Amino acid sequence: MSHVIMDLVEKTSLKENPPEFEIGDTVDVHLKILEGNKERIQVFTGVVIARSGSGSREMFSVRRIVAGEGVERKFPFHSPRIEKVEVKRSGVVRRAKLYFLRDRVGKAVRLKERRRS
Repeated sequence: MSHVIMDLVEKTSLKENPPEFEIGDTVDVHLKILEGNKERIQVFTGVVIARSGSGSREMFSVRRIVAGEGVERKFPFHSPRIEKVEVKRSGVVRRAKLYFLRDRVGKAVRLKERRRS
């Protein structure tokens, strides 16, 4: 019974058109940032290395390299702060989690590109 109630409550917070991307894709995450009373959009570009959870609790992790240092950030999938998620390129991967990219440096971090028809 409580499961049914929780599902009804969660449905109100889900996005109608959730972004479509997969693990290994290079994405631009457009975030709304509040600075005082102004709002602006900041773009975080990187490779999706993980997705976890389900429903309104679904999260995804994006990794990028900034000044030679790896930076990872987790985003809530259905967050109203996420304006949009653009897929720049798709990578060929055979795993659900790409944590092995953390140990790699330079050209070894790159993934083969998936060809779309």
